[in-house]
Amino acid sequence: MAVTLRDDGPTRFPPSLLHAAAVLYYQEDATQAEIANRLGTSRTTVSRLLSEARRRGIVVIDVVEPDLEVALAFEQECARALGLLSVHLATTAAGTVPGSHLSGPLSAALRASELRAGDVVLVSSGKSLYTAAHGRLAEQPGIVVAPTVGGLDDPEPWYQTNEITRAFAEQVAGTPVFLHAPALPGPAVHASLLGDPSIRQVLGLWERARCAVVSVGAPPSSRRALPAFIPAVAGQLPGAIGEICARFYDSDGAPVEFPGSDRLLALSLERLRSMESSIAVALGREKVEGVLVAARAGYFNRLVTDAATATLLVRAAQRSPTA
Repeated sequence: MAVTLRDDGPTRFPPSLLHAAAVLYYQEDATQAEIANRLGTSRTTVSRLLSEARRRGIVVIDVVEPDLEVALAFEQECARALGLLSVHLATTAAGTVPGSHLSGPLSAALRASELRAGDVVLVSSGKSLYTAAHGRLAEQPGIVVAPTVGGLDDPEPWYQTNEITRAFAEQVAGTPVFLHAPALPGPAVHASLLGDPSIRQVLGLWERARCAVVSVGAPPSSRRALPAFIPAVAGQLPGAIGEICARFYDSDGAPVEFPGSDRLLALSLERLRSMESSIAVALGREKVEGVLVAARAGYFNRLVTDAATATLLVRAAQRSPTA
């Protein structure tokens, strides 16, 4: 639907068009470029549509001053309970796309990482991270963005690591580098991939990266489905209570292997431990144990979550203090 500007005052845009643009921007968290593409117009026109929607009362924005001291104190309490450098919390607004409210706290975690032009940031897959990466993130001009794991043979978009890399890089004004290889190649293919220059480039970025942004996956037993490369045979992942970068771990934080996991093209948990800044994105009651264990194992040192999950994490940490 093409949009033509007319200079006839406040009625130049039909209400239905103003509403459509507002829904895409404020409820579906689409960027102005995406809205322009959907509506068949320019980003300038989209900006005018959104301004007009606010002026005419189609969009009503309430600016509520939060109790910043209380919020900051709780973030610090959660960070101390988990032994982290920082925790960045979001509040869930009604009507928002799940995960879209994490873009703000993820931006704060990236700023806390003090990234510079030329630094490498690695990103994993995951539904919350996928949505946050498509939201409005603070720009980090000049950084290089690469995936932590090869491609997953799965139709869900939040498993497509190259797509998340592209979206994340676009939002932060960085440069994406893609990993054109399956997460779990066969033995012969695995050996040849390790000699491929483009694969070796990404593996080199893994070694010199300053920051990683990862999702914490729920225990396999609580998930409706696992990536297609994970063996479907029952009992193949005994004791696994969480997953990061397609690497599973148990209640002690020790890796849980599965047939073929030695060929997995994914960042190792040990490398995450040595990362200068590793940011985990995780939401939900079912992930609490896995997040707590991963934090204590040192797999990340900054956390992006919501207040409800953080409350559960603090309680869990108090119930099971470290030795």
